[in-house]
Amino acid sequence: MQYTATNAQEYFDGIPEERKAGFEKLYQTIKENLPSGFSEHVSYGHIGFVVPFTTYSKGYHCDASQPLPFVGVASQKNHIAVYHMGIYMNPEILDWFVTEFPNHSKKKLDMGKSCIRFKKVEDIPYDLIAELSTKFTVDDYVNLYESLLKPKK
Repeated sequence: MQYTATNAQEYFDGIPEERKAGFEKLYQTIKENLPSGFSEHVSYGHIGFVVPFTTYSKGYHCDASQPLPFVGVASQKNHIAVYHMGIYMNPEILDWFVTEFPNHSKKKLDMGKSCIRFKKVEDIPYDLIAELSTKFTVDDYVNLYESLLKPKK
């Protein structure tokens, strides 16, 4: 589903009623557990948390007009998604998450490179997402991001 929201409340207002409470709980879980320094941002059709320009003025290398994305949540047509760039960029965090997931869910992990998909709200392991949210400080994330950028020739 593509949303045209410009803030969190507009995004929440557009979510189907049967997903709303669980989605808002997921959002709050992430927000309450992220280390300080990330800021809320709506872009790319979902709501998330980014490294603000005041901290990282270069912005996102794919679109320098956007702040550096870190984690996002989206209500898609057939699932709720968590997009976590730290999982995408750090194999140790990915391995930790994949290993921990079965300890928090009876469902099979449905995951892409940075996307974790949940078909039903009741399948979301909020405690695991809370712990994942604590794994990077803003400085840790910016340093990792910078270390992985390909040098420009």
